[in-house]
Amino acid sequence: MSSKLRHIALLVPDPEAAATFFENAFGFHRAGNARRGIYMSDGTMNVALLKVDENDPKERIGIYHFGMWVDDLPEAEAQVQAAGGSYLAGRPTSPNSFYECKYKDPLGIVFDLTHNGWAGAVKEVVPAEKESV
Repeated sequence: MSSKLRHIALLVPDPEAAATFFENAFGFHRAGNARRGIYMSDGTMNVALLKVDENDPKERIGIYHFGMWVDDLPEAEAQVQAAGGSYLAGRPTSPNSFYECKYKDPLGIVFDLTHNGWAGAVKEVVPAEKESV
C-alpha cells in the first residue's frame, strides 16, 4: 500500500494574514476555503491555515495535525490499527468527499487518512525529465 504525506494543518490566529505570508514568502497559491480557514498549496502539498479556537484551551498556535493520502482507506486503517494507532473521529460521506478519518498514533499525535486527497494536493509527483547534456 502506498501512503503519501500531502496535508499539514496549522492553527493560526488570522488565516488571511497567514495566507498572505505563504503567498509572499513561499509562492503558495490559494486552493480553496476550509471550514475555518484557507487551503494553500505549492502544487503538491495542501496546507490548511485554520483559525485557532480561542475558546478551546487545548488548541494552540502551531502544527495541528498531518494527513496521509492512501490507496485503500480500509486497508490503511487496518494497517494503522495493527501498528498501534487508534481511531479518533470522522468518515468520508461520499466517494468524492475530501473529508478524512482522524486517527492518533501511540503517542497521541493526530493524523488524517484519506483516499480522495485534499484541494491543491496531488498524490503522485511525476519528476520532470532531465535534459540530456
